[in-house]
Amino acid sequence: MKNPYRLLFPLTLISLSISCAFAQSEEEELALIYGDKTNISIATGNQQTLRRAPAVTSVITAEDIAAMGATDLDEALETVPGLHVSHSSLSYTPLYVIRGIYSTNNPQTLMLQNGIPTTTLFTGSKGNAWGGLPLENIARIEIIRGPGSALYGADAYAGVINIITKTAADTPGTSVGARYGSFNTKDAWVQHGGKWGALDAAAYVRVGGTDGYKQTITADAQSRLDRIFTTSASLAPGTNYIAHDAIDASLDLSYDKWRLRTGYKLRNNLQLGAGVASALDPVGSETSERITTDLSWTSPNVSQDWGLGFDASVLQYNDTIINPLVIYPAGVRFSTGTFPDGMIGAPEKWERNVRLSAFASYTGFDKHQLRFGVGHDDLYLYKTAERKNFTLSATGSPIPTGSLLDFSNTTPFMLPQRRFIDYLYAQDEWSFTRDWTLTAGVRHDSYSDFGGTTNPRMALVWDATLDLTAKLLYGQAFRAPSFAEKYSINNPVQQGNPNLRPETNQTWEAAFSWQARNDTQLNLNFFRYEMQDIIRLVANTAPAVGSTYNNTGKQHGSGMELEAVWDASSKIRLTGNYSFQESIDDATGKDAGYSPHHRIYLRTDWRYASGWFASAQFNQVMDRRRTSGDTRPQVPDYATVDLTMRSPSKGSWDFSTSVRNLFNADVREPTAPLLIPNDLPMAPRSLWVEAAYKI
Repeated sequence: MKNPYRLLFPLTLISLSISCAFAQSEEEELALIYGDKTNISIATGNQQTLRRAPAVTSVITAEDIAAMGATDLDEALETVPGLHVSHSSLSYTPLYVIRGIYSTNNPQTLMLQNGIPTTTLFTGSKGNAWGGLPLENIARIEIIRGPGSALYGADAYAGVINIITKTAADTPGTSVGARYGSFNTKDAWVQHGGKWGALDAAAYVRVGGTDGYKQTITADAQSRLDRIFTTSASLAPGTNYIAHDAIDASLDLSYDKWRLRTGYKLRNNLQLGAGVASALDPVGSETSERITTDLSWTSPNVSQDWGLGFDASVLQYNDTIINPLVIYPAGVRFSTGTFPDGMIGAPEKWERNVRLSAFASYTGFDKHQLRFGVGHDDLYLYKTAERKNFTLSATGSPIPTGSLLDFSNTTPFMLPQRRFIDYLYAQDEWSFTRDWTLTAGVRHDSYSDFGGTTNPRMALVWDATLDLTAKLLYGQAFRAPSFAEKYSINNPVQQGNPNLRPETNQTWEAAFSWQARNDTQLNLNFFRYEMQDIIRLVANTAPAVGSTYNNTGKQHGSGMELEAVWDASSKIRLTGNYSFQESIDDATGKDAGYSPHHRIYLRTDWRYASGWFASAQFNQVMDRRRTSGDTRPQVPDYATVDLTMRSPSKGSWDFSTSVRNLFNADVREPTAPLLIPNDLPMAPRSLWVEAAYKI
């Protein structure tokens, strides 16, 4: 740790500057500007204050999103302490890296939408054909940094992100909006909230698309093959390819204790970033389609002491190929032959996930609040298809077939697979004295394909004074093997292993929340985690080629996160956070790599007397190390500055504009050394303008 305390200077200025205490009217005005940031439900399933929640949590409101000028989920999440948004080379898919826990597909971070997993079975994460998530219909984002398996089960490992969409109360009336920005990025949307007979109804439709930022990739994975086989097939130097078209829609209906939500997310003509095998591919494109339906009934006071609720949801997810993927370009050569048209594949998959859950809460015992839950998941990757122009030798090397053939019924990349999960959990919030609360919980999950796992957690929360709350936290978590890791077959690079066990994680945390003044809030936490049975690719023994997934890794890490908010007046708010983490691969004793050791985020919001709103934010990412054996120089640090301005309402009109990466910093995200040697170049300076009209 290279004297990180010098990095706290900007935050110290924020927290120690002298200002006048607020009158009650000013506090109410700020609540209207920034939304409700005092309560959270993700930590226990029950609504409670953020300060006393038995977890390290953050909240981003719709008002925060507007203030920072974020248009996509990635931009909002990058402001959270301890969370860095990296990217993979495939489709530039975002990786939400929490506290240094990094992997190619990012299955260790559980993403929920309205409390329901968005997980796709093949990768065990939100999926690689993601294509971004717009924010116009997001009411708030709640984040747990740390384990959440005692409540949410699999993959709540490094953290949990819950995206909560807007209801009729959040979107009264009808509004339309349009945005245009750099890289020919276009969005248009319409929202409505109101009554539909006896129902409260909210509807949202958005259509958009982008050509993507064209950044030069100087060398790719094919560049290395060219050196080995003395060919010149690589398309590098060349640009990345991240264009796509998008449709998003949702409908939210509620009546009394019932709520029905349905959503649609289409990403069409989605290009492949730096390529499916990190070899540039200007041709391949795919479509991903998500259809979600969720029916719930909740009664927090079904009787004097009991609350009940249930939820039933269905996710239909399809990932299909428009133009076959060029895995390696024309002229690529292996020991088994040359591919004059390139090594081409078109793997497709369809899945349907059905989830049923129910809970009961009981408050009949003095000073206890009990919660019990049960559930059943039916996760079904029910169809696969594959076309390709190669087969595999006995050792796993690709053999050219000359033309694109359909192998769906003979040797596909995976056969259909199904997984059943039954689970139950119990939790007790015990306020054993006026200032102390102990939250203890445990959850058991039974999987049809690898057995059972039990994960406890415990949190002790102490209101030390009126202004200071301290927390001591412990939790265990697990990450279930994805279908790709267990069941991949006929893959020249990665082979599945049906004997895989889940990854496990234990985390200890100490957290402090201090209302230093009426206008100044400070949060500080320390953490340590230990990961076991990490699933990694292990090279096959000769003469076989490629690698097979195994439970072979161990990693431990520690760090701290500091947050500060200073309301200098009802017109000015300063927000900042600093994160430090250090993660060590136990096998090598060296840094685990990829994730920043230090990160600083600062934001200033200023409301002019005339009604204009301006925001400036600064994000600095530092000290990203290479993995053991990677002799390349350390990943370069970078700092970005964004500016956003919103006009006062002109009748029913609102206008805004934002400049991202104002000083055109060279932002790069790390990759493995044999893939993209000079790392992934990210977006340069960009600009967008937006107009919205309230009907």
